[in-house]
Amino acid sequence: MGKSYSIIFLCIILSSCNMGQKKTYSAEEVTTESKKVNDFLDRKFDEYVARYPEIAASLGLKTSYDSWNDRTDETGDKELAIFRANVDTLKKFNLNSVDEQTALSVRMYEEDLQRIEASRKWRHYDFEINQLQGAHNDLPVFLVNVHKIDSVKDAEAYLSRLRKFDLVFSQTIDNLKKSEAKGIFPPYFTFKYVTDDVKNFIKGCDAKDASNTLLTDFSSKVEKLNIDKAEKEKLIAEAAEIIKTTVKSSYKKLLDYWAQLEPKAKAKGSNGVWNLPDGDAYYTYMLQYHTTTKMTPEEVYQTGINEVARIHNEMRAIMKKVNFKSDSLHDFFKFVRTDQQFKYANDAKGRQQLVTDAHDYIDSMKIMMPQLFTTLPKAPLVIKEVEKFREKSAGGAFYEDPAEDGSRPGRYYVNTYDMSTEPKYQMEALTYHEAIPGHHMQIAVAQELKGVPKFRRHEFFTSYVEGWALYSEKLAKDVGKYKDPYSDFGRLSMEVFRAARLVVDVGIHTKHWTREQAIDYFVKNTANAQKDIENEIERYFIWPGQATGYKIGMIKILSLRQRAINELGDKFDIRQFHEVVLTNGAVSLTTLEDLVNKWIEKVKSKTKSAVS
Repeated sequence: MGKSYSIIFLCIILSSCNMGQKKTYSAEEVTTESKKVNDFLDRKFDEYVARYPEIAASLGLKTSYDSWNDRTDETGDKELAIFRANVDTLKKFNLNSVDEQTALSVRMYEEDLQRIEASRKWRHYDFEINQLQGAHNDLPVFLVNVHKIDSVKDAEAYLSRLRKFDLVFSQTIDNLKKSEAKGIFPPYFTFKYVTDDVKNFIKGCDAKDASNTLLTDFSSKVEKLNIDKAEKEKLIAEAAEIIKTTVKSSYKKLLDYWAQLEPKAKAKGSNGVWNLPDGDAYYTYMLQYHTTTKMTPEEVYQTGINEVARIHNEMRAIMKKVNFKSDSLHDFFKFVRTDQQFKYANDAKGRQQLVTDAHDYIDSMKIMMPQLFTTLPKAPLVIKEVEKFREKSAGGAFYEDPAEDGSRPGRYYVNTYDMSTEPKYQMEALTYHEAIPGHHMQIAVAQELKGVPKFRRHEFFTSYVEGWALYSEKLAKDVGKYKDPYSDFGRLSMEVFRAARLVVDVGIHTKHWTREQAIDYFVKNTANAQKDIENEIERYFIWPGQATGYKIGMIKILSLRQRAINELGDKFDIRQFHEVVLTNGAVSLTTLEDLVNKWIEKVKSKTKSAVS
């Protein structure tokens, strides 16, 4: 009996051991299963893009080219259901037999679902119309910058989109009403900006000059077509009529509702999201969404306090370098804000000088790129001035992605509306941030990745994307840029601006800071112009948590680089480090840390093998 039980026990042990062993797969099996998973993910991405015409067009496609995205809750619900079904299907593949990149793709796809699910609780908490974004600005910007007219069919699709302004605006107003029912109102200061923009657009609908933004755009594109003059005139006349009627009435409808909403928003005031229902929980969610960390508001706040103090010390070193007469940092801020040597002329010559300077900084950085990167972007980059119709409310500078098919370059926009807000000493760092090695480098490289599912070429995480751009400002310093100490001060002034955001964003949304308190903190701790500061502060009210992603992302990338340097010593290669950071596309900071750690271990393992 004892011997029989011993045999049975031994069999159980052996069986358990076999069950615990991970099966090994042949290279062919790994390749086959990985391809199945990637093909599935690509099909689902194509289906997703086909459901959203604006996304399709931004990728250079003309799918449903005559339509707009549907903005209803019903579409959002369907999208979530589709995503859940896709993840369930993914689990049916043999995920133990896929390669590392495919496993990473599955992990990221599942993370995307988690982010979508988490967002559903906060539906209609975002301020759908504000001074920075909303259908009133987004639709014209899209038509001007994205909708190409290469044929009569494309022109007719443009006309169709003009006719459908009313549908989009109706959906937008419905969403605003749902926010209103929840007690969600934009900060009161937003109303004047939006009202002015909408009124100006309505006025332009009847104009026969450049103030009629859409007619000017449509006409210029149609004129380039190789068709009869009479047909061109017919198309342009039709566009003029639609703009005077349908488009104009759509804006008037929005304006009427906006006017009804204004007194209710006035009663709520201009406060952070703490003033919204369950606002503290919402802010914690937004903070973690944008930083992709578990940092608490207080941790973010203290990080900002510490970073501001550190950067101020570096600024004081520059004050000594330029022999500034005072020891006061505040005096130095006042000096660079007001001294004419740091200002572009507020005329055509000054605007041209700003654009020329940006070109020069890009050209000088291009020479350094092979020292820093193995993979370089193929997409071209152009510099453009912000269009007249949105220059008043747009930011000082920003970047827009190239089309994946190469039909549209990456665009580095500079705002020349008020030259006093674009100091010369910041232009170098600003250009590295928005162009190369910043946004254009990161986004174009991601779009051009090979061997990964399409969705990964278009992922977006604030802390990664903006963290990389801010890191790029410092990277330029590492390779000898900012020869002019005032330009180096400009770099620090932009960095302290991002550090101060950590303090102010949390201050506004959890510590009940007023707009004036937030402005005062920036005036005391940064060198930016008053109007620039006011615009930025108002942005933080609108996009809670978003502004914190920049510095948190930069800190993480720098810390990962330092860890790699410490552990690899003379085996550290900055180009290999950047290859790991950039050639997986945009990822969460947690995923980025895992990728860098794996790379460090791989390099160390190769070194040990070579020694042995």
